Formats: sequence, structure tokens, C-alpha cells
Amino acid sequence: MNIKKDRLTKTIILSLGLATIFYSVNFTQQEEQTDSASVEYSVVTTAHAAAPQWRKPASPTVHFTSNTPASLRPMLTWTKVKGAVMYEIEFLSCPLPALDRNELSDNHIFSTRQVYGNSYNPDLPDFATTSPIYWRVRALNFDGEPISSFSNPEKLYFDASIQPVNAPVPHSDFGTVNGSTLLYPVYAWLPIAHAVQYEVELLDAPPENPNGTEPSVHRIWSAITALSDKYDDKARYSSKPFYWRVRGLDENGNPVGVYSDAQEFVVNPDAGWEIATFGDSISHGGGSMSYSPVDWEYSYQTYLDFPVINLSNSGDTSETAADRFEDDVLPFHPRYLIILEGSNSIRGGTPAESVISDLKVIKTKCESNNIVPIFMTLPPINPASIEKVFNEPTSDDWRTEMDKVNQYIRTNTIYIDLAIRMNYSEGVLPERLALDGLHPDINIKRKMASIINSEFPKIVKTLSRKAK
Repeated sequence: MNIKKDRLTKTIILSLGLATIFYSVNFTQQEEQTDSASVEYSVVTTAHAAAPQWRKPASPTVHFTSNTPASLRPMLTWTKVKGAVMYEIEFLSCPLPALDRNELSDNHIFSTRQVYGNSYNPDLPDFATTSPIYWRVRALNFDGEPISSFSNPEKLYFDASIQPVNAPVPHSDFGTVNGSTLLYPVYAWLPIAHAVQYEVELLDAPPENPNGTEPSVHRIWSAITALSDKYDDKARYSSKPFYWRVRGLDENGNPVGVYSDAQEFVVNPDAGWEIATFGDSISHGGGSMSYSPVDWEYSYQTYLDFPVINLSNSGDTSETAADRFEDDVLPFHPRYLIILEGSNSIRGGTPAESVISDLKVIKTKCESNNIVPIFMTLPPINPASIEKVFNEPTSDDWRTEMDKVNQYIRTNTIYIDLAIRMNYSEGVLPERLALDGLHPDINIKRKMASIINSEFPKIVKTLSRKAK
């Protein structure tokens, strides 16, 4: 048995407001590769009492049977586990009579923790010699500790005659659920074997060379990233569709496979949007550090009872929000604008008076354009978690300054009070509810939506009475 241990670092890019922040997840990866022909299978099952924070295990969402086998590079996918920052996957050459669901098997033929989403594209010839094999996966937290048991082993038949996956698989399905029309799109995909970076291109017409390797003549923007998603740095809207696609690249920038199928989306400012949301990354979406705004379950807009367009931009400060108002809000001429701005400014040390001044500017601009501004109070944050994840300090007086902003909102605006319903111990957002201390996870996004769903109709009703 050959055992390989490496110290691994994952670097993720996340806009917090003052700058683009890089954070690293360090953990020890163990890859044990075994010649399956020489293994004697004797497994001792260890009894484990699941820790209270453990989550429901993942379940495979693809199945490769003897009638529908996989290629030698299949795309394996599974259900997401709440709170998972990464996953560990292992492969076995045969079913074992006793298999510990909470530990790696001593007899696996391959395992890795280099899995940062709920998919993995293995190159089976690297470790598999005969079909079928078995695979299973478990969720890990920021520190590389398990937060779920392994999934049930899934049998995987494969056939060398089947065309391997040779392009990233897009999963930014814009416009499919409430709030999934984004002014600032995020392009996301399932990564593929052998690609170390990716090139995304945005087009104003369908590509003339589908599934090719060369850029399209219809390209209007492109970017290269080592990640499996890319935040667009420009607002995208038009009455006509946009198209985006992505291809893998090696370390020298050469194509790995071909471009993905082009994905169409529309952000039409004349589509009759009555309600829009306007904010920073809390409103843009995403959470658990590994999930972006296009993982819709991490967006509070998904759970609203009424349709909205999301005009938020990750990285906003109250100042940049005021600056971009004319360009990003007025083209959509909403009747109501639900606003959550200022968290990045306050935690970065901007005085409350400056944030309040920016909010006043936004309020005036709304009222001057017959838009009803509905401000939301700023929810709490967790400086210790922000420091742990982003290695960045939070202003010492953040509570006092945030309270000043929230008091202004409560006394001078039409508002929805999020903060008063998130009255956690010492005014700090618990880590279990926002792993990075700033971006709430699913439970809080649901809670935010519930509060909005309760209060927004009351606001509309009150305004209607006053108008009579």
C-alpha cells in the first residue's frame, strides 16, 4: 500500500466590500493508492457517536449501471450537505462486508479531499482496473473535519468506448427560481479532470463554433480563473439574451477538452419588475464559503412570496451603492426597492455618520424617481469567524456603529427590522449560522425571507391607505 500525504491549500476569492479577499483552507490530504489485486479485505467497524453538528449524508444523484455505464471520466454528483466547505470522496474496488461509515476504508483504491463542490470528475484509469467499482463521499468543514458520515457506497460501471466528459458542466441556471435574475451574473460550472484553470466568455449571440476550442466572434467579455465560478464585474442587462460558456485550460493556457454548451440568460430591464432587491453580498447570495449566488438555496430571494429582480453586487459598500444607483437601478424602474447596505462599510471601520449619509443619498434618489425605498436593518456579524476565514480584522466599535445605522433606519425610513429578530448572544452572529461570520447560511436566508414576507405586505397596505 502506497500512502501519500500532502499539505493542501485551497484559495477561494470572495468579495467582501473593501477589496477582493483571498482565504485559504489548510488541511492534510491523505491519498492511499492500493493495488486491488493484492488486498486482503478485513475491515473492523468502529462505533462512532455522531457529533451533534453532524448533518444528513450526501446521496448520489447520478447512477451508472451495467446498462448505462459511465465513461472513463464520468461526472459524479451528489446532494449538497448543509455547512459543507469541501468533500472527501473515496473509491473501492469491491463491496466490503463491513464498512465504517465514519472513517476512510483502509482498502480503498483512491481518495481525495480536493473536492470543493458537490461534484467530482475522476480519471478512472488512474486507479481503476476492472468494472464495476464503488464510490462514496462525506462532507467536511472549514477545518477539514467531517460533518457527516459517508454516503452509501454507489456501484459504478464504466466502459472505455463511451465518450468521456471533456467540457465543464455549467450550473448557473438563471431565471429558474424566484430571484434568480441577477444584474451582476455569477457563472459557475462543475470542474473537469486535468484542468487547472478555466476561461469564461460572454457572448451577445450563440457561438458560431459550439463545443469548439477557439473563442467565439461574438465574445464581449472573458476572464480566466482557477476557481469553478466567476463573478462578473459588470452589470449585464439588455432586452436581448446573453450567452456564456466555459472551457478548461492546463497550466500553460492550452485547452483541456472543449467549450461547454452555451447557456442563455436574459436580464431585461423592461420586463415589468415591480420589486427589486439592492445590496451587497448578503443580498447577492451565497454562503458556507463554497457556494455562490447561483446556489439559489443560499439566497433569501428564493424564499420570498413575490417575484423580485436581484440588483445586488458582492463587495458593495454604502458609498459604492449610492454611486451605482443611477446606472443599476433606474433602468429597471422598480416601484419598490428593498435595500440592505452598509455591513461592509461598518465592519471595515467607516463611521456610522458616513454610512447614514450614503443611505440618505439612496433614499433621496429613490424618492426623486418615484421608487419606494424599503431599508432593512443590518444583521449582526461575527468578527472572530471573519478573522478565521479571511484573516482580516473587524473594526472594534462595529456594534456601536451598526446600532447607530440601525437606529437611523428605524426612525427615518420605511423599514423591515432584521436585526431585532436576530438578537443573538452578545449581539454576535453564531458561527453555525454563518461559517465565515458575514454571509448567512440557508437557515438565516430562510429567516430573512420569512421576515420580509411578513412585513412587506403590511408596508404596501399602509402606503396604499395613505395614498387614498
